[in-house]
Amino acid sequence: MTYMDDLPYLTVSLPEDIEKLKWYGDFERAQKVISMRLAKNLPEALRKRLELEKWILKRLPLEYVYTKEEALRQMGETLEGAGEEELEQLRDEGAVEWIYVQGQVRYKNDFLENLLKTRQDLWPRLRDPSRVEGRIRGSRLLDETVSAMKERGWLAYRMRVRAFLRVERSVGREGAWIRVHLPIPIEQGQVKNFKLLGTSLEPVCVSPGDYPQRTVCMETTLEPGQEFWVEYEMENHVTYVGLEEEKAFEGEVSGELAACLEEQFPHIRFTPYLRELTRQAVGQERNPLRKARKIYDYITTHVAYSFVRQYSTIVNLPEYMASGLKGDCGIYALLFITMCRAAGIPARWQSGLYATPLEIGCHDWAQFYAEPYGWLYADCSFGGAAYRAGAMERWDFYFGNLDPFRIPCCGQFQHEFMPPKSFMREDPYDNQVGEAEFEDRGLMSGEYQTRQQVMEMEEILVKPNSRNQKYIKT
Repeated sequence: MTYMDDLPYLTVSLPEDIEKLKWYGDFERAQKVISMRLAKNLPEALRKRLELEKWILKRLPLEYVYTKEEALRQMGETLEGAGEEELEQLRDEGAVEWIYVQGQVRYKNDFLENLLKTRQDLWPRLRDPSRVEGRIRGSRLLDETVSAMKERGWLAYRMRVRAFLRVERSVGREGAWIRVHLPIPIEQGQVKNFKLLGTSLEPVCVSPGDYPQRTVCMETTLEPGQEFWVEYEMENHVTYVGLEEEKAFEGEVSGELAACLEEQFPHIRFTPYLRELTRQAVGQERNPLRKARKIYDYITTHVAYSFVRQYSTIVNLPEYMASGLKGDCGIYALLFITMCRAAGIPARWQSGLYATPLEIGCHDWAQFYAEPYGWLYADCSFGGAAYRAGAMERWDFYFGNLDPFRIPCCGQFQHEFMPPKSFMREDPYDNQVGEAEFEDRGLMSGEYQTRQQVMEMEEILVKPNSRNQKYIKT
């Protein structure tokens, strides 16, 4: 048994008094009450749940750093005419993330970036319009990519990427033993010709190419300012699939496909609400492709994008989105997967990095299965953004297809590393940027910094399997 085996106990409800302390923001007293309860003879399931909650309570307040005054100052420096009434309105609309800390409202560390990403109606008031130029260029690139894929039938890129992890000097653990996991691409699906080009240290383990959450693991004695890195090269090949719903049919489901219909606690869970939501979205439809499209349409047209706190502090991610009608790319993917499975459609997770000539960052998406097409992609996050922007061709594209700018490092949600971490991961469900631990404890997210850098990116101009493969730098 490991800490990963305890995660399903998040389905156990917290005692009401602890729940009240938690959401009032009295985290110290909540920890004290939990410790008192753990000293008693408790049911094992409740004991596991309370132990997990102690871990959650340490992390929950860390991202909520701004008082109302600090949030107002940032908004005023960014937007013309911003004021307290607008901030309160945005809070009530769910457009900014907040919690109580000791009964006082605290706003999330990225609340302003979230507004700029999700509320285009605010852009005309920007004091510095250049802050959103990258988003405009990114949308234009996607529209051009969709058109090119449909015209050519395929696209492919070769990418060379370096990923870094550095422990903050303030941690003060120089000379201590440390283990670092940095993600690398899984060699399946769209990934071709992967090469591990270099690492900052000789790895103690490189996970096999098909390992569901693949990493390079390094161990050493930590030196001052030490930076860990991996560099790799891969090709991403995607083929455009023109879907015809009338050709789809229900095939035999067994083996791997059957596993992709199951619940996976605590998150992929067919709660009464999610069952009802699935019935509402799908209706009486039996065609698997149409069922999946109805789920995609419901999610992308009803749910707003929003940054969220660490996944490890949310006890049911799909229901969080389905009830709050907001969330980020990973929760979009999980809600789609959960609803598909509840509707009898095999679905699974894929995540890693989104890397273009313009940017690189973390991203999650989903796959679903429909005969005669096999595994298809669904990116509800990108699809929802396209729908809100009125880019209907792009909205249609992300049901069934995917752009060529993906670096998948995870092919299964909530899977252990190789070798396993000894302590609870900062994100026990996904891994896009890496994690680290000392001999006596894991590092918390604020104790280390990660970044990714595209060293080189080239478009492949000759179709795969051609003898004279050609590249063009972008």
